[in-house]
Amino acid sequence: MLVQKSLVGNWKPEHLFTLRQSRQIYQQYQESITACDEEIERLVVAFEPHVDPAAHPLPPDRKAKQRKRKKRGVTPGVNPKTGFNKRTEAYKLFGVDVTQVPGLMMMALVLFSETGRDMSKWPTASEFVSWLGLCPDNDISGGRVLWSGMRGTRNRAGQLFRMAAFGLHHELSPMGDHLRRMKSKIRPAAAQTATAHKIAIIFYTMVKKQVEYDASIWAKRDAEREKRFEAKLRRQAQARGYKLVKIEENIAA
Repeated sequence: MLVQKSLVGNWKPEHLFTLRQSRQIYQQYQESITACDEEIERLVVAFEPHVDPAAHPLPPDRKAKQRKRKKRGVTPGVNPKTGFNKRTEAYKLFGVDVTQVPGLMMMALVLFSETGRDMSKWPTASEFVSWLGLCPDNDISGGRVLWSGMRGTRNRAGQLFRMAAFGLHHELSPMGDHLRRMKSKIRPAAAQTATAHKIAIIFYTMVKKQVEYDASIWAKRDAEREKRFEAKLRRQAQARGYKLVKIEENIAA
C-alpha cells in the first residue's frame, strides 16, 4: 500500500519520458555488467589450476560470517546463475586461499590480473613492495638524507593493497588493530600505506612459499610487543630512580 500511495502524483509526460529513459539505460548497464562478468568467468576458468580443490580442499573459511548476508540470503562472490565462486577459483589460481588475508576478501581475482601468480619476478618481498610503490623512497647524497617520502609511482596493484588497508579501520582483527595503532602514531595516509605494505608482504609470502594465512602468528607478535613495551617502561622507571611493580590482582580488603 505504501508503494502504491507513493506512486500517486501529478506525473507530467516529460517526467515519465525521462523516467522511462533512465530505466532503459539502467537495464542496458545491467546487461553489459552481466555480459562482462560472464566473459571474466570464462577467461578465469580457462587458466590452468595450480591446485585441485577435490584433492586439496579449501581451508576453513574464517570470514564465513562476513560473506553471508542474512537479509538477502546471498553469499558475496558467488554467481547464483552460473555457480561461479570467486573464492574457489582464486584458490585454484594461486594454490592458497588469499581471500583469508584481511582486506583481500573480494580482491583476489583483480590482484591476479595485476600481479599474476609467478612471484619469481621479485626475488624478495622487499623488491615486490618496492615495485608496488609501498615503501619509503629516501634521496641520499653524501651520506645525508635530502628528502624522504613515498615514491610517486602509479601502480594499480599498489592501489589495490591501499584500498584493502583502507577498509580495515573498523575491522576487529589484528590487521585492523595495526592500522589503528599506526594512525595514532603517524598521519592516516602514511598509516594506510604502512598497513598496505604489511598486507602485500603477507600476500607475497603466501603465494611464493605456498603457505596458508595463519592468524595465530599475530598473537605471538602481540605478546612479544607487550614484552618489549614492558621492558621499555622498566628501563624508563629505572633511569628516573623508580621501580616498576606489578599491581596484585587480588588485593586484600
